[in-house]
Amino acid sequence: MLKVGIVGFGFMGRMHYQCWRELEGAQVVAICETNPNIVEDSAKAVGNFEGAAEDVDFSSLELYTDFEKMLSEMEMDAVSIALPTYMHKDYSVKALEAGVNVLCEKPMALTIADCEQMIAAAEASGKILFIGHCLRFSPVYARVKEFVSERTYGKVLMAMFHRLGSVPTWSWENWFLDEKRSGGVVLDLHIHDTDYVQYLFGMPKAVSSYQAKGPKGGVVHICTHYHYDDDKLITCEGGWAAMPSFDFEESFKVMLEKATAVYNLSEGQKLKICPAEGEAFTEEMTKKTEHFLQMEHFAKILLGENPPEITTLEQSLNSIRIIEAEKESAAKGQRVSLV
Repeated sequence: MLKVGIVGFGFMGRMHYQCWRELEGAQVVAICETNPNIVEDSAKAVGNFEGAAEDVDFSSLELYTDFEKMLSEMEMDAVSIALPTYMHKDYSVKALEAGVNVLCEKPMALTIADCEQMIAAAEASGKILFIGHCLRFSPVYARVKEFVSERTYGKVLMAMFHRLGSVPTWSWENWFLDEKRSGGVVLDLHIHDTDYVQYLFGMPKAVSSYQAKGPKGGVVHICTHYHYDDDKLITCEGGWAAMPSFDFEESFKVMLEKATAVYNLSEGQKLKICPAEGEAFTEEMTKKTEHFLQMEHFAKILLGENPPEITTLEQSLNSIRIIEAEKESAAKGQRVSLV
Protein backbone atom coordinates (compact mmCIF):
# COMPACT_ATOMS: atom_id res chain seq x y z
CA MET A 1 0.00 0.00 0.00
CA LEU A 2 1.46 3.32 -1.08
CA LYS A 3 1.07 5.95 1.63
CA VAL A 4 0.57 9.41 0.18
CA GLY A 5 0.42 12.96 1.52
CA ILE A 6 -1.12 15.94 -0.26
CA VAL A 7 0.31 19.44 0.09
CA GLY A 8 -2.19 22.16 -0.77
CA PHE A 9 -5.88 21.29 -0.66
CA GLY A 10 -7.59 23.69 -3.02
CA PHE A 11 -9.19 22.55 -6.26
CA MET A 12 -6.18 20.60 -7.56
CA GLY A 13 -5.43 19.16 -4.13
CA ARG A 14 -8.94 17.73 -4.04
CA MET A 15 -8.44 16.43 -7.58
CA HIS A 16 -5.33 14.57 -6.42
CA TYR A 17 -7.21 13.26 -3.38
CA GLN A 18 -10.00 11.89 -5.58
CA CYS A 19 -7.55 10.16 -7.92
CA TRP A 20 -5.48 8.63 -5.12
CA ARG A 21 -8.71 7.46 -3.47
CA GLU A 22 -9.78 5.68 -6.67
CA LEU A 23 -6.37 4.08 -7.19
CA GLU A 24 -6.16 0.55 -5.84
CA GLY A 25 -3.10 0.06 -3.66
CA ALA A 26 -2.79 3.68 -2.55
CA GLN A 27 -3.97 5.53 0.54
CA VAL A 28 -3.93 9.23 1.36
CA VAL A 29 -2.73 9.46 4.96
CA ALA A 30 -2.09 13.18 5.48
CA ILE A 31 -2.87 16.64 4.16
CA CYS A 32 -0.85 19.81 4.67
CA GLU A 33 -2.89 22.98 4.30
CA THR A 34 -2.60 26.36 6.01
CA ASN A 35 -6.27 27.26 5.65
CA PRO A 36 -7.79 26.86 9.16
CA ASN A 37 -11.23 26.34 7.60
CA ILE A 38 -10.14 23.58 5.23
CA VAL A 39 -12.85 21.13 6.31
CA GLU A 40 -15.63 23.62 5.51
CA ASP A 41 -13.98 25.23 2.50
CA SER A 42 -13.04 22.01 0.70
CA ALA A 43 -16.69 21.53 -0.22
CA LYS A 44 -16.71 24.95 -1.89
CA ALA A 45 -13.51 24.86 -3.93
CA VAL A 46 -14.13 25.38 -7.64
CA GLY A 47 -12.16 25.14 -10.86
CA ASN A 48 -12.62 25.13 -14.65
CA PHE A 49 -13.45 21.42 -15.00
CA GLU A 50 -15.06 18.60 -13.05
CA GLY A 51 -13.56 15.66 -11.16
CA ALA A 52 -12.34 17.04 -7.83
CA ALA A 53 -13.57 15.31 -4.69
CA GLU A 54 -16.76 16.74 -3.24
CA ASP A 55 -16.66 14.58 -0.12
CA VAL A 56 -13.49 14.14 1.91
CA ASP A 57 -13.13 11.78 4.85
CA PHE A 58 -11.05 14.03 7.08
CA SER A 59 -11.42 11.58 9.97
CA SER A 60 -9.05 9.19 8.18
CA LEU A 61 -6.39 11.86 7.63
CA GLU A 62 -3.71 13.58 9.65
CA LEU A 63 -3.99 17.33 9.09
CA TYR A 64 -0.91 19.57 9.16
CA THR A 65 -0.20 23.24 8.64
CA ASP A 66 3.59 22.74 8.84
CA PHE A 67 5.07 20.76 5.93
CA GLU A 68 8.38 20.02 7.64
CA LYS A 69 6.52 18.61 10.64
CA MET A 70 4.45 16.45 8.32
CA LEU A 71 7.63 15.13 6.69
CA SER A 72 9.24 14.33 10.04
CA GLU A 73 6.20 12.69 11.63
CA MET A 74 4.44 10.85 8.81
CA GLU A 75 5.60 7.70 7.06
CA MET A 76 4.91 8.44 3.38
CA ASP A 77 6.04 6.96 0.10
CA ALA A 78 5.11 10.07 -1.86
CA VAL A 79 3.58 13.52 -1.70
CA SER A 80 1.36 15.26 -4.22
CA ILE A 81 2.30 18.93 -4.39
CA ALA A 82 -0.75 20.91 -5.45
CA LEU A 83 0.44 24.33 -4.36
CA PRO A 84 0.69 27.60 -6.29
CA THR A 85 3.49 27.52 -8.85
CA TYR A 86 5.88 29.79 -6.95
CA MET A 87 5.99 27.20 -4.14
CA HIS A 88 6.76 24.17 -6.34
CA LYS A 89 10.53 24.35 -6.12
CA ASP A 90 10.90 24.80 -2.36
CA TYR A 91 8.36 22.16 -1.37
CA SER A 92 9.58 19.62 -3.92
CA VAL A 93 13.17 20.03 -2.75
CA LYS A 94 12.16 19.69 0.92
CA ALA A 95 10.28 16.47 0.23
CA LEU A 96 13.06 14.97 -1.88
CA GLU A 97 15.69 15.83 0.72
CA ALA A 98 13.49 14.11 3.32
CA GLY A 99 13.55 10.95 1.20
CA VAL A 100 10.00 11.21 -0.14
CA ASN A 101 9.01 10.80 -3.80
CA VAL A 102 7.21 13.76 -5.38
CA LEU A 103 4.39 14.28 -7.86
CA CYS A 104 4.37 18.02 -8.49
CA GLU A 105 1.64 19.79 -10.42
CA LYS A 106 2.52 21.54 -13.65
CA PRO A 107 4.17 23.83 -14.48
CA MET A 108 7.39 22.51 -12.98
CA ALA A 109 8.40 25.93 -11.58
CA LEU A 110 8.51 29.62 -12.42
CA THR A 111 12.03 29.63 -13.90
CA ILE A 112 14.57 27.35 -15.55
CA ALA A 113 16.90 27.89 -12.58
CA ASP A 114 14.23 26.61 -10.18
CA CYS A 115 13.66 23.57 -12.41
CA GLU A 116 17.38 22.81 -12.38
CA GLN A 117 17.43 22.92 -8.57
CA MET A 118 14.52 20.48 -8.43
CA ILE A 119 16.24 18.08 -10.82
CA ALA A 120 19.49 18.30 -8.82
CA ALA A 121 17.60 17.51 -5.60
CA ALA A 122 15.97 14.48 -7.21
CA GLU A 123 19.31 13.18 -8.48
CA ALA A 124 20.99 13.71 -5.11
CA SER A 125 18.18 12.00 -3.18
CA GLY A 126 17.68 9.07 -5.51
CA LYS A 127 13.94 9.66 -5.27
CA ILE A 128 11.38 10.14 -8.03
CA LEU A 129 10.35 13.65 -9.07
CA PHE A 130 7.43 13.57 -11.49
CA ILE A 131 5.79 16.65 -13.04
CA GLY A 132 2.06 16.42 -13.67
CA HIS A 133 1.66 17.36 -17.32
CA CYS A 134 -1.73 15.67 -17.36
CA LEU A 135 -2.55 16.37 -21.02
CA ARG A 136 -0.04 13.72 -22.07
CA PHE A 137 -2.23 11.20 -20.23
CA SER A 138 -5.57 12.38 -21.62
CA PRO A 139 -7.07 9.47 -23.61
CA VAL A 140 -7.89 11.76 -26.56
CA TYR A 141 -4.47 13.42 -26.69
CA ALA A 142 -2.69 10.09 -26.10
CA ARG A 143 -4.57 8.62 -29.08
CA VAL A 144 -3.40 11.45 -31.32
CA LYS A 145 0.16 10.94 -30.09
CA GLU A 146 -0.16 7.28 -31.06
CA PHE A 147 -1.23 7.77 -34.66
CA VAL A 148 1.10 10.73 -35.22
CA SER A 149 4.09 8.69 -33.99
CA GLU A 150 3.05 5.65 -36.02
CA ARG A 151 2.15 7.74 -39.08
CA THR A 152 -1.15 5.88 -39.31
CA TYR A 153 -2.57 8.69 -41.42
CA GLY A 154 0.71 9.97 -42.81
CA LYS A 155 2.60 13.03 -41.63
CA VAL A 156 1.09 16.07 -39.96
CA LEU A 157 0.54 19.01 -42.29
CA MET A 158 -0.98 21.40 -39.79
CA ALA A 159 -2.30 21.38 -36.24
CA MET A 160 -4.01 24.02 -34.12
CA PHE A 161 -4.74 23.79 -30.39
CA HIS A 162 -7.00 26.04 -28.33
CA ARG A 163 -7.42 26.53 -24.57
CA LEU A 164 -9.70 29.45 -23.80
CA GLY A 165 -11.53 30.62 -20.72
CA SER A 166 -12.38 33.54 -18.50
CA VAL A 167 -10.19 35.07 -15.79
CA PRO A 168 -9.80 32.51 -12.96
CA THR A 169 -10.93 34.37 -9.86
CA TRP A 170 -11.42 31.41 -7.53
CA SER A 171 -7.81 30.88 -6.44
CA TRP A 172 -6.41 31.50 -2.96
CA GLU A 173 -5.50 35.20 -2.68
CA ASN A 174 -6.12 35.38 -6.45
CA TRP A 175 -2.60 34.02 -6.99
CA PHE A 176 -3.42 33.06 -10.59
CA LEU A 177 -3.64 36.75 -11.44
CA ASP A 178 -0.25 37.59 -9.90
CA GLU A 179 2.28 36.85 -12.64
CA LYS A 180 5.11 36.78 -10.10
CA ARG A 181 3.42 33.81 -8.41
CA SER A 182 1.73 32.01 -11.31
CA GLY A 183 3.64 33.05 -14.40
CA GLY A 184 0.37 34.38 -15.78
CA VAL A 185 -1.87 32.86 -18.42
CA VAL A 186 1.06 31.77 -20.58
CA LEU A 187 2.81 29.67 -17.94
CA ASP A 188 -0.29 28.49 -16.08
CA LEU A 189 -2.81 27.70 -18.86
CA HIS A 190 -1.15 27.88 -22.27
CA ILE A 191 1.71 25.59 -21.15
CA HIS A 192 -0.65 22.59 -21.39
CA ASP A 193 -0.63 22.86 -25.18
CA THR A 194 2.96 24.02 -25.44
CA ASP A 195 4.04 20.91 -23.57
CA TYR A 196 1.84 18.72 -25.75
CA VAL A 197 3.34 20.17 -28.92
CA GLN A 198 6.77 19.27 -27.54
CA TYR A 199 5.45 15.76 -26.77
CA LEU A 200 4.18 15.31 -30.33
CA PHE A 201 7.01 16.86 -32.32
CA GLY A 202 9.98 17.45 -30.02
CA MET A 203 11.60 20.82 -29.32
CA PRO A 204 10.77 23.50 -31.89
CA LYS A 205 13.70 25.36 -33.43
CA ALA A 206 11.99 28.71 -32.79
CA VAL A 207 8.71 30.35 -31.80
CA SER A 208 6.77 33.38 -33.05
CA SER A 209 4.21 34.60 -30.53
CA TYR A 210 1.60 37.34 -30.42
CA GLN A 211 -0.27 38.57 -27.38
CA ALA A 212 -3.28 40.59 -26.32
CA LYS A 213 -3.39 42.61 -23.12
CA GLY A 214 -6.34 43.29 -20.86
CA PRO A 215 -7.60 46.63 -19.50
CA LYS A 216 -5.06 46.54 -16.65
CA GLY A 217 -2.12 45.90 -18.97
CA GLY A 218 -1.53 42.21 -18.25
CA VAL A 219 -1.33 39.56 -20.96
CA VAL A 220 -4.69 37.79 -21.33
CA HIS A 221 -4.20 35.89 -24.60
CA ILE A 222 -1.31 34.42 -26.57
CA CYS A 223 -1.04 32.77 -29.97
CA THR A 224 2.16 30.96 -30.96
CA HIS A 225 3.57 29.47 -34.15
CA TYR A 226 6.11 26.71 -33.38
CA HIS A 227 8.79 26.43 -36.08
CA TYR A 228 10.25 23.05 -37.09
CA ASP A 229 12.74 22.00 -39.75
CA ASP A 230 9.99 20.72 -42.06
CA ASP A 231 7.10 22.79 -43.42
CA LYS A 232 4.31 21.73 -41.05
CA LEU A 233 2.35 24.55 -39.45
CA ILE A 234 1.76 24.16 -35.70
CA THR A 235 -0.07 26.79 -33.66
CA CYS A 236 -1.52 27.06 -30.17
CA GLU A 237 -3.54 29.78 -28.54
CA GLY A 238 -4.62 30.18 -24.97
CA GLY A 239 -6.20 32.88 -22.93
CA TRP A 240 -8.30 34.25 -20.11
CA ALA A 241 -9.94 36.98 -22.21
CA ALA A 242 -13.40 35.39 -22.44
CA MET A 243 -16.34 36.60 -20.40
CA PRO A 244 -17.50 34.59 -17.34
CA SER A 245 -20.52 33.27 -19.25
CA PHE A 246 -18.23 31.68 -21.87
CA ASP A 247 -17.83 27.91 -21.45
CA PHE A 248 -14.21 26.82 -21.10
CA GLU A 249 -12.87 25.59 -24.45
CA GLU A 250 -10.30 22.84 -24.93
CA SER A 251 -10.07 21.83 -28.57
CA PHE A 252 -7.82 20.96 -31.48
CA LYS A 253 -7.74 20.17 -35.19
CA VAL A 254 -4.91 18.06 -36.59
CA MET A 255 -4.62 17.89 -40.38
CA LEU A 256 -2.69 14.88 -41.66
CA GLU A 257 -1.98 13.60 -45.17
CA LYS A 258 -4.75 11.01 -44.98
CA ALA A 259 -7.12 12.24 -42.26
CA THR A 260 -8.28 15.12 -40.11
CA ALA A 261 -8.64 14.65 -36.33
CA VAL A 262 -11.02 16.92 -34.44
CA TYR A 263 -11.75 17.27 -30.72
CA ASN A 264 -13.74 19.62 -28.51
CA LEU A 265 -14.13 19.01 -24.78
CA SER A 266 -17.70 20.34 -24.90
CA GLU A 267 -18.66 17.24 -26.89
CA GLY A 268 -17.14 14.85 -24.34
CA GLN A 269 -14.18 12.51 -24.57
CA LYS A 270 -14.66 11.76 -28.27
CA LEU A 271 -12.18 11.99 -31.11
CA LYS A 272 -13.64 12.56 -34.57
CA ILE A 273 -11.61 11.15 -37.46
CA CYS A 274 -12.33 12.34 -40.99
CA PRO A 275 -10.39 9.95 -43.28
CA ALA A 276 -9.35 10.64 -46.88
CA GLU A 277 -11.66 7.83 -47.99
CA GLY A 278 -14.97 6.85 -46.43
CA GLU A 279 -17.19 8.49 -43.85
CA ALA A 280 -16.08 10.32 -40.76
CA PHE A 281 -16.23 8.27 -37.56
CA THR A 282 -15.89 8.87 -33.84
CA GLU A 283 -13.61 7.03 -31.44
CA GLU A 284 -14.98 6.77 -27.91
CA MET A 285 -12.35 7.10 -25.19
CA THR A 286 -11.98 5.38 -21.84
CA LYS A 287 -13.88 6.99 -18.97
CA LYS A 288 -10.67 7.23 -16.95
CA THR A 289 -9.50 10.83 -16.59
CA GLU A 290 -6.07 12.17 -17.45
CA HIS A 291 -5.47 12.97 -13.79
CA PHE A 292 -6.25 9.42 -12.70
CA LEU A 293 -4.14 7.90 -15.50
CA GLN A 294 -1.27 10.21 -14.56
CA MET A 295 -1.51 9.13 -10.91
CA GLU A 296 -1.69 5.49 -11.93
CA HIS A 297 1.44 5.91 -14.06
CA PHE A 298 3.32 7.59 -11.21
CA ALA A 299 2.30 4.78 -8.84
CA LYS A 300 3.61 2.18 -11.29
CA ILE A 301 6.97 3.95 -11.36
CA LEU A 302 7.11 3.93 -7.55
CA LEU A 303 6.28 0.22 -7.49
CA GLY A 304 9.07 -0.55 -9.98
CA GLU A 305 6.77 -1.69 -12.78
CA ASN A 306 8.74 0.28 -15.40
CA PRO A 307 5.82 1.68 -17.46
CA PRO A 308 6.48 3.25 -20.89
CA GLU A 309 8.11 6.66 -20.59
CA ILE A 310 5.57 9.43 -21.12
CA THR A 311 7.27 12.46 -19.60
CA THR A 312 10.73 13.31 -18.32
CA LEU A 313 12.19 16.02 -16.13
CA GLU A 314 14.19 17.36 -19.08
CA GLN A 315 10.97 17.73 -21.08
CA SER A 316 9.23 19.45 -18.19
CA LEU A 317 12.12 21.91 -17.94
CA ASN A 318 12.08 22.38 -21.72
CA SER A 319 8.41 23.32 -21.59
CA ILE A 320 9.41 26.20 -19.31
CA ARG A 321 12.18 27.04 -21.77
CA ILE A 322 9.68 27.21 -24.66
CA ILE A 323 7.28 29.34 -22.60
CA GLU A 324 10.05 31.81 -21.77
CA ALA A 325 10.84 32.06 -25.49
CA GLU A 326 7.14 32.63 -26.25
CA LYS A 327 6.93 35.43 -23.70
CA GLU A 328 10.06 37.05 -25.16
CA SER A 329 8.76 36.72 -28.71
CA ALA A 330 5.38 38.22 -27.83
CA ALA A 331 6.96 41.11 -25.93
CA LYS A 332 9.49 41.93 -28.68
CA GLY A 333 7.27 41.15 -31.66
CA GLN A 334 9.88 38.93 -33.28
CA ARG A 335 10.80 35.29 -33.75
CA VAL A 336 12.92 33.79 -30.94
CA SER A 337 15.29 30.87 -31.54
CA LEU A 338 15.50 27.84 -29.24
CA VAL A 339 18.62 26.29 -30.81
